[in-house]
Amino acid sequence: MIRVLRVLCLAAVLMLAGAAPAAAHNVTVGADLRIAQTIAGTELTIVIKGTKRVPGPLQVGVIAFQPVTDLPVALELRSVADGRTVTGVARAAYEPQYTQLKVDRTGPHELTLRAGNETAVVPFRVLVDRGSAIELLIYGGLLAAALLMIGGLLTGALARRNQAMLLTGGAAIGLTVAAMVVIFEPLLPAAPPDGAPPTVAPTVGAGAASGTASGAQTGGRPFAQGRMTTLPARPASGEEFTLRLDLVDGSTGRPVDDLVLHHEALAHVIVTSEDGRYFRHIHPLRTAPGRLEVKMRADRPGRYLAYAELEREDSGGQLITGEFSVNGDAASVGAETPVEAVTPLLQPAAPVAGRPTTIELNTSGTPRPWLGMTGHLIVRSQDGTFLGHVHEMGTPGPRLRFTFSFPSAGRYLAWTQYSTGDHIVTAPFTINVTASGAAQ
Repeated sequence: MIRVLRVLCLAAVLMLAGAAPAAAHNVTVGADLRIAQTIAGTELTIVIKGTKRVPGPLQVGVIAFQPVTDLPVALELRSVADGRTVTGVARAAYEPQYTQLKVDRTGPHELTLRAGNETAVVPFRVLVDRGSAIELLIYGGLLAAALLMIGGLLTGALARRNQAMLLTGGAAIGLTVAAMVVIFEPLLPAAPPDGAPPTVAPTVGAGAASGTASGAQTGGRPFAQGRMTTLPARPASGEEFTLRLDLVDGSTGRPVDDLVLHHEALAHVIVTSEDGRYFRHIHPLRTAPGRLEVKMRADRPGRYLAYAELEREDSGGQLITGEFSVNGDAASVGAETPVEAVTPLLQPAAPVAGRPTTIELNTSGTPRPWLGMTGHLIVRSQDGTFLGHVHEMGTPGPRLRFTFSFPSAGRYLAWTQYSTGDHIVTAPFTINVTASGAAQ
């Protein structure tokens, strides 16, 4: 009897070890998807609620982070697998009313957004949790234990002691298997949900594919090569133009269409004039595979610097840079976000290159999360060769607090951004950083 128990326990352990194979890229199930979009001249966040069953309802809402008046956003949901579509309309608002669409299957989908005269196509996946082998072991072990225990009691009542002991031992094994699964389940990798993308084997020696990309990559897909252009090629001051970013894979030349959400956006684009007096933090629309576009206006002629923060699936975060020139005379272009004059509190008061600096400032109201954070600090070197972007540290109340290490001595242009009510506020200031030797 003891030998039988040992064999069965060993089999349970082996089953448990192979119950859920490891996945190279786990996807969160049930979480809401939030995607920032600069569209129709305003800043919106599209919210796709997590769904629990398929076929079933899929709720989509549009949050306005800048004042809008009854802005309708036409929605079209399309399954990439079978091409089926369903349409609806959502209205952008500070407190959105969610529109319900029907989804018939898991896997890759595209959500087309139309607002004003602009169109964006947002790729995403419908994910649904599925029963795992671990759950089968737990409930199967408990059911087997219950049946065997009942059988043992009945057999014992009929004075068949050997058979009763065997059935009772089997019940104990069932309980043991279920208990072991419960104990070891948190240590096992979760099984991928229905609709998750296939795993990608790491590419040996993969790395940055372009001199315009920065950051470190540890494996998987290579960095994207990016090219920024404007339509028209020479924008005029005060006139609307399109900033376009084309992304390709350096090893294949094919469009890069596997961007993942990075702080609630497919890409964050920072545009500044050379003197730093013009600043925009915008979120371009995916208009075609490997192509991102955003409409904007510039208020002065001269050279402009553009930076795009993005991340490919199974790759690392990267920064792609570009520049363009604007012709004409200075024009009156209203700021897209209210500009607030601030005097930040620095610690130390004279920042030193290579050492952490704490930057604190008061806000005009209690911030609400925007792009997943209560505050953003964007730092650019005077010559534009460096751009940094960090987030607020979670300070309660109407106050923002950041920590940043400046890479070298010099003058830096800085912008803090936060959302309060239905406004995104921008607060510009400058910081002078000394060399480490000069501070000693």
